[in-house]
Amino acid sequence: MATGAIARPTHHPRHYTGILEWVLTTDHKKIGIMYLLFTIFFMLIGGILALLVRTQLVWSNTEVFSKDAYNQFFTMHASTMLFLFVIPVGAGFGNYLLPLMIGAKDMAYPRINALSLWLIPLAAIFMFSSFFVEGGAAKSGWTEYAPMTLRTFSPGHGTDLWILGVQILGISSVGGGINFLVTTMTMRAPGMTPARMPIFVWMIVVTSVLVVFATPVLASVLTMLFFDRNLGTHFFDPREGGNPLLYQQLFWFYSHPAVYIMILPAMGIVSEVLPVFSRKPLFGYKAVAYAGAAIGILGFCVWMHHMFATGLSIPLTTVTMFTTMMIAVPSGVKMFNWLGTMWYGSLVFKTPMYFAIGFLFLFLIGGVDGVFHAVVPVDYAINDTYWVVSHIHYVLFGGAVFGVFAGIYYWFPKMTGKFLDETLGKTHFWLMFVGMNLAFMPMHVLGLMGMPRRIATYESGHGWEWWNLVSTVGAFIIAVSLLFFLYNFFKTLASAPKTAGDDPWEGNTLEWMTTSPPPEHNFDSLPPVHSERPAFDARAGRMSYRPGAAAH
Repeated sequence: MATGAIARPTHHPRHYTGILEWVLTTDHKKIGIMYLLFTIFFMLIGGILALLVRTQLVWSNTEVFSKDAYNQFFTMHASTMLFLFVIPVGAGFGNYLLPLMIGAKDMAYPRINALSLWLIPLAAIFMFSSFFVEGGAAKSGWTEYAPMTLRTFSPGHGTDLWILGVQILGISSVGGGINFLVTTMTMRAPGMTPARMPIFVWMIVVTSVLVVFATPVLASVLTMLFFDRNLGTHFFDPREGGNPLLYQQLFWFYSHPAVYIMILPAMGIVSEVLPVFSRKPLFGYKAVAYAGAAIGILGFCVWMHHMFATGLSIPLTTVTMFTTMMIAVPSGVKMFNWLGTMWYGSLVFKTPMYFAIGFLFLFLIGGVDGVFHAVVPVDYAINDTYWVVSHIHYVLFGGAVFGVFAGIYYWFPKMTGKFLDETLGKTHFWLMFVGMNLAFMPMHVLGLMGMPRRIATYESGHGWEWWNLVSTVGAFIIAVSLLFFLYNFFKTLASAPKTAGDDPWEGNTLEWMTTSPPPEHNFDSLPPVHSERPAFDARAGRMSYRPGAAAH
């Protein structure tokens, strides 16, 4: 990787005003902010769909909606949360922060960056327009398993529109992933060696590698499914010699690494927040970086654990079981280092720290209950029960979403020059933390009691009612917590004074050495980088650079 000179984009973008300033921008910071706004909007849409699902399941024999409508709601809830929120929200943080953190002026390919952004609402239009076509939206779950998605069982064009939407999102992800990799390889500031890059940058790099190698496989299998539905091929139709398990193999080859595409940026965010609010350097910086890379590599080796119940051979099952368990090792290394960072630190309990600690607690539960899926006999018992639903929500809601909010509260002052209200922020945290556990912990019990996932209603007599009631109450508490966040967000934007300054938290990384918000060119002159904590070095007098001075 070259670090001797700072490569600068050679294009000279025209300047616009008003809404065109945002619509036509190629500034990575504006694009990053729009990524975050779009994805949070889609999170709210996915959340509303989740409330509809929980309302239907609140008690036995409840049929607020038809089974067909319910199937569309839970499919689009999961698809929205995964493809339109959790995956692209990491790219939103990456777009805003990565060039600032490595001392670059912009992304390597600003126009491709803008294209990747605008493909997201285009994909959403395809996916949500399916509610208005004959047959309704996709209804076979976010996995869209064949043969349930073939014409026989899924007539109409809802599934076709879902496929096209996900394909467009794949193009967006690959474009963004290549951009992150090229930017990191060619545009780092002098002194910013790989061993000095912020952990968040490391996690974006690993995520981008996963995106670039795994997403084309998803594109391939969805293309084959589209051909089966519309062009008379029979890749997955068992009546014509096709193999439905081929769909699962190819789908999970993407979708298991995709879990790490969703969680690694959140791990990067937490790795930046914890040292700052512990007033200590990150414990085991290199171990955390290497553990992230190890998670990325192992993520490609374990996709078949999603298919234990399909009847894989014993040797294949055994190998997959042990490789799946091995992922607990680098994840444990990260957890150990995060706890080591806080150990004997001077902890500062601001809202970003609350969400970071919440991430640790909830991700630990999601990691531990995930180990049960790696043990083949146990997986046979809990496969396709609500235990699976609980596990994935502890990982992706408890992990990724809490990490995202830690990042929003942490970098909001850098993006706007304003602080989000602390009282409202902590109220948001506690409501979301309590609601999260009320919503998803009972699903462990429901899974052990045998409640299958993806059912539109259930008969009484199983003892499931009270657990579903508690889970539904928890889901609505989460919704209330988001109302506090939205009120805080808009109130702060509308009326809060710009009192944050350039470095309100006493951060460690380069973005805190320019103004809040940063100018279009990020830095007028770059500070020297002698460690992974250049801003700390400047405050400690280890360099002559004065934070913020170069950006004015």
